[in-house]
Amino acid sequence: MSDSLASLIDHTLLRPDAVAAEIDRLCAEALEQRFAAVCVNGCWVRRAAERLTGSRVAVCAVVGFPLGAMATEAKLCEARRALEDGARELDVVQNIGALKSGEDALVESELAALAELCHRGGAKLKVILETALLTDAEKLRACAIAKRAGADFVKTSTGFASGGATLHDVALMRRAVGPQMGIKASGGVRDAAFARALVAAGATRLGCSASLALVAD
Repeated sequence: MSDSLASLIDHTLLRPDAVAAEIDRLCAEALEQRFAAVCVNGCWVRRAAERLTGSRVAVCAVVGFPLGAMATEAKLCEARRALEDGARELDVVQNIGALKSGEDALVESELAALAELCHRGGAKLKVILETALLTDAEKLRACAIAKRAGADFVKTSTGFASGGATLHDVALMRRAVGPQMGIKASGGVRDAAFARALVAAGATRLGCSASLALVAD
């Protein structure tokens, strides 16, 4: 894999049973491979940030993960703590049920508050749509909402639902958000050929837990 493709990878470890030594190894691998970021659960953000101090590898924390179905105040509290601990990117699960209920204003106001919090601290907001649970029309609405709210990226998947990134969804999302906004493809990205195809379809970041195998490929 070229360095340019490796630089698009968020090296990810979100298993609930992950231990401290695995987080340390994740950070060491990200430094060695020059990945864009490590993506971890909130309790590991401070540890990862300490190990990546002075490097160009960002710490990304998930928020409202993996369901997105908690109160806005809870997401804001979780996001604020992650930023205080050293996160420079947040991958936030949108309120999927609210979107599917047609409560677009609620979804947008929540994301706008999170975007404002991130940007005030110099961080980026990625909005996880969970595309496997949405129709194409809902994906288009979700992209438009995230863009209006000021998010920096839209992201396909948590990796915990029934499906992950697809070429169709990435291309659809790119058409919806235009050329400037970031798109993170995640869930099932396990080989270099698929990774390159996702980038060709419009992805600008790749979320991978099998990053080293992908690099070897």
